[in-house]
Amino acid sequence: MPRAPHVEKHFTAGNFVRDVVIGMSDGLTVPFALAAGLSGAVQNTRLIVVGGLAEVAAGSIAMGLGGYLAARGDAEHYEQEREREYREIKEIPEEEMAEVSRVFQAYGITQEQSAPVVEALSRRPDAWVDFMMRYELGTRGAGSKPRAHQRRHNRWILCCRRADSTFALYDSRQCVARDCWPRL
Repeated sequence: MPRAPHVEKHFTAGNFVRDVVIGMSDGLTVPFALAAGLSGAVQNTRLIVVGGLAEVAAGSIAMGLGGYLAARGDAEHYEQEREREYREIKEIPEEEMAEVSRVFQAYGITQEQSAPVVEALSRRPDAWVDFMMRYELGTRGAGSKPRAHQRRHNRWILCCRRADSTFALYDSRQCVARDCWPRL
């Protein structure tokens, strides 16, 4: 009897959902609070609308710049830690091998059982560093730097966090197609 292939589907948009929730709460609260405050103090409707639009623009710029700087800082931190791991596997390989073994022991694998894997990793420096980055430091492992389209998407969400609930979201596909986002 033929078996159907096993296909697992996982929800992988957690960061996107978080950004939308934060954007909606911040994007709705601040402009409406500002408009409500201005409407109580000023009779000119035009001034209230201009003040709300200015707040949305300033908030979007601030959030986008903050997101860009945070992503850049994360990338620099990642590279520094990666360089440190390469240095450690050259200078203190025995300690790094013991750390790999301790990672496996945390999963219930004995030191004797993990020894062949630890030895195999120690002969592949790139894989060894990737393993240490993921399991010792908790990064996303090999290739953990976001791909270019993910960086562009994340910056788009960060720039629009405040504007997304006040205005209709702009079509980011055109910006991605023209590659107009700054590089990290």
